[in-house]
Amino acid sequence: MKTITYAEVQQLITKIPESELPLAYCLLAELVAGESQSPQAAFMRLSVDERRQVLSQQAEQMKAHYEETADERIEWQTGDFIDEY
Repeated sequence: MKTITYAEVQQLITKIPESELPLAYCLLAELVAGESQSPQAAFMRLSVDERRQVLSQQAEQMKAHYEETADERIEWQTGDFIDEY
């Protein structure tokens, strides 16, 4: 993703119809007031290689989790189905 400058944003704002300015203002005000960026936005700002690394680490964590809970999961997923009707 290319770096966007303040000048480019300002130029884009000059092209917004006046009727849409309140909406644009509210959006920009929310962005300025935001305490921090969302984890999703931070993730998307990573390079493709960094995202792959994060996803690989998460996959390993989930693999370990599912291996640890396999017996418990098998216990509650198997059994007889009872038709009470």
